[in-house]
Amino acid sequence: MKPIRKAIFPVAGLGTRFLPATKAMPKEMLPVVDRPLIQHVVDEAREAGIEHFIFITGRNKAVIEDHFDRQFELELTLKERRKKSDLELLSRDLPEPGTTSFTRQQSPLGLGHAVWCARELVGNEPFALLLPDVLVQHKPGCLAQMMEAYRATKENANIIAVEEVPLDRIQSYGVVGIGKSKGKTFAITEMVEKPTREAAPSNLIITGRYILQPEIFKLLETQQGGAGGEIQITDAMIRLAKAQPFYGLKFEGRSFDCGSKVGFLSANVAYALARDDIAPALREEIKRLLGEK
Repeated sequence: MKPIRKAIFPVAGLGTRFLPATKAMPKEMLPVVDRPLIQHVVDEAREAGIEHFIFITGRNKAVIEDHFDRQFELELTLKERRKKSDLELLSRDLPEPGTTSFTRQQSPLGLGHAVWCARELVGNEPFALLLPDVLVQHKPGCLAQMMEAYRATKENANIIAVEEVPLDRIQSYGVVGIGKSKGKTFAITEMVEKPTREAAPSNLIITGRYILQPEIFKLLETQQGGAGGEIQITDAMIRLAKAQPFYGLKFEGRSFDCGSKVGFLSANVAYALARDDIAPALREEIKRLLGEK
C-alpha cells in the first residue's frame, strides 16, 4: 500500500461565473477573507501531509505561480518597515523549494483531461485530487480525514469525499450508490453523473476531494468525451471501479461551493466568523445590514 505524497489542483478554468472580476484575475485568487481561495485548499493538503503540489494551469494563470513564489521586493519593504508578523506569515505559507510543479492544460477538455495532464508529474503512485472551487471548513480538514480512511483500508483503494444534499438538488451533482460499510467508509456500488431525482441511487454527492490510484491515467488516455463533450473524471472512475475498490467517506465539516456567487459569499462570512479578530465586528455589521438591533 503506497502512501499519498502528491496532490493535483486543477486551476485552468475560465471562471466565467465571476466575470468581470475574473477577466484579468484567476478565480482561484479571489480572496476568502484575506487568503486566496487556492491558498485555503493548499493549506488543507499540507495539513494532510501532502509533499508535492501539482497545479494544472492555463492561459492568464501565471499569478498563481507567482503567489507560491517569493516576492523579494515585498519582503524587503516589510523588513525595512519592521513588519515582522507579516514577514512570518509570508514565510509560513511559502512552499519548500522543489515541492510545487506547474503544467498547462492547453485545451479546455474537462476535468478528466486536466488530471491526465499531470500523469508524468505524478508517476506510478496514488495521488490526491482537490478541486479549488470547494472549501471544507473543519479541523482536521477533509483530505486529512480521507488520508486516515485510506490508511485504514490497508489496500490500494480509491476514496471519494461525499455529503448529503436534498433530493430536489440531486440533478446538479455526481451521485454515488451505497454499499457495505468498512470503518468510517462505505463501498461505492455505482456513480451516476447528474441523475434525475427518480434515478438517483442515494442523496450522497461527490464533493470535490478524491484519492485515486495511478491506473486512472491509462483510462483517461482513452476516455471518450462525456457531458458537454468534455473528458469527465467520473466516467473514468466508473471504468476503474470495475477493477479496483472505491469507498465513500462522509466527511465532517461544512462545504462551500465557491464556484457559485452565493457559495463564495457564504464561505467569506463563515470563515470570517471563525476568526476571533474579525467575528465580533462582523456580527455587529451583519445586524446593521439586516436592520437588527
